[in-house]
Amino acid sequence: MVASDDRLASSVGLEVMKQGGNAVDAAVAVGFALAVTFPEAGNLGGGGYMVIRMANGRVGTLDYRETAPQAATRDMYVGPDGKVTGESVIGPRASGVPGAVAGMVEAHRKFGALPLARVLAPAIRLAADGFIVDAALSRSLAEAKYRIGSFAGKSVFLPNGAPPVAGSRLVQPQLARTIRLIAQGGSGAFYQGSIADSIAAEMKRTGGLITKQDLARYRPIWREPIRGTYRGYTYFAVPPSSSGGTTVTELLNILEAYGPTAPFGSVDRIHAVASASQRAFIDRNSKLGDPAFVRVPVGTLTSKGYARALAKAISRNHADTTTVLTSAVAEGTETTHYSVVDQSGNAVATTTTLNDLYGSGVFVSGGGFFLNDEMDDFAAKPGTPNMYGLIQGDANAIAPGKRMLSAMSPTIVLDPRGSLLLVTGARGGPRIISATSQIMLNVIDHRMSLGDAMSAPRIHHQALPDSIRVEKGGFRPDVLSRLRSMGHHVYELSGVASAASIMRVRSGYEGMDDPRLRGAEGAVGF
Repeated sequence: MVASDDRLASSVGLEVMKQGGNAVDAAVAVGFALAVTFPEAGNLGGGGYMVIRMANGRVGTLDYRETAPQAATRDMYVGPDGKVTGESVIGPRASGVPGAVAGMVEAHRKFGALPLARVLAPAIRLAADGFIVDAALSRSLAEAKYRIGSFAGKSVFLPNGAPPVAGSRLVQPQLARTIRLIAQGGSGAFYQGSIADSIAAEMKRTGGLITKQDLARYRPIWREPIRGTYRGYTYFAVPPSSSGGTTVTELLNILEAYGPTAPFGSVDRIHAVASASQRAFIDRNSKLGDPAFVRVPVGTLTSKGYARALAKAISRNHADTTTVLTSAVAEGTETTHYSVVDQSGNAVATTTTLNDLYGSGVFVSGGGFFLNDEMDDFAAKPGTPNMYGLIQGDANAIAPGKRMLSAMSPTIVLDPRGSLLLVTGARGGPRIISATSQIMLNVIDHRMSLGDAMSAPRIHHQALPDSIRVEKGGFRPDVLSRLRSMGHHVYELSGVASAASIMRVRSGYEGMDDPRLRGAEGAVGF
């Protein structure tokens, strides 16, 4: 089973598994295919995280987050007036050194079963022969015209000033060549060969910071996974440089200590989840960063004892304001997640991103791919909100070679017997943490089916702004009124992130992409 945001890419994963590939082969194949068919978020010019659990119990967590170029400086996005500029969001100075290719090739090296060339063959075919553009892709490109129209990608995605129409065929020969070179030469072709030359040339031409030396220096990192438990269930998640696993674990630990589960959608339940999330995000925003640069207290933040103290202090009858709770805070939405399970029970949860839709908008001429705008995930000016409204501290300040903090939360859950139960994760900036944790809560606490767990309305509280965001129409008006009377600031929004999950069921596996997204039916299986 493969569940992703794009059915064509999911089908590539199935094709590879049917040829004898395992879940890691399929995950790598899907990742490269998404770079072809889902360019708004699938990528070669971004980065991500992968959680792998093999059927024999081996677990691997791979960090291939982007890094700041060596020429980056702490205040590079602060203008003469002291205000943060827009250079961290659009344009060549917004890009960190990409990690996606290094990460996927490294995962394949350690856990894959098929030759890399066979794993990448479907993506090469999709790029070289083309695929039929659907209405969602055509619309997405039209909406991103302001971002990509000033750079080299306009010749590919905005020919004659407009995107390819639905039903037309999109052929990407430059991207086909790039993936073919990687299939032949591994990640070295990307970070040291002619592709690196193209990236460096694009940066020099447009005024970016990434150099050939930055690319040659990049390495993915295998990290010790966060192993958490919640009400008898075990899960594996990513540690920093992602905040996802730490924040999800702190949130779940607080809820476990808070007490018995109230009914879904009730005032008590929403208050409990929002209060736990608020406290977890306070710690996330002030204490987490790249462990190579700052001391990150993951052990404390993920401990049951720490959570019990936080849970004990939660008022049962009124909201606690973020400003009162914290004095320590000195201070994308467009990611994509996919889940894979093979016939042997090997499982992979992968979240990858360019940050914003189509990243920085900068397109590598001759390479055929967009570069990220992940530099905005740093605290460009501690105490100033980024594009997601997150106010972060010095732990996530910019430094050369540093990995910017992420909210990506790929997670694999085992049932109380130790068998694979759930593979999940989401896209949506900091809301990824809310979606991932609430899918887990829906399955474990509320005993929902996967369809219900994915479709159930979600909430989001990220400490600052100090409010509960709820999905419009998802909760009863009297419940929202009661929450407001308790002092919560409650606002409605269209959706809280978008997930892609696989769950073990009695007859095998069930997969589902999020009904909030594009209705692409991106889950496929055999």
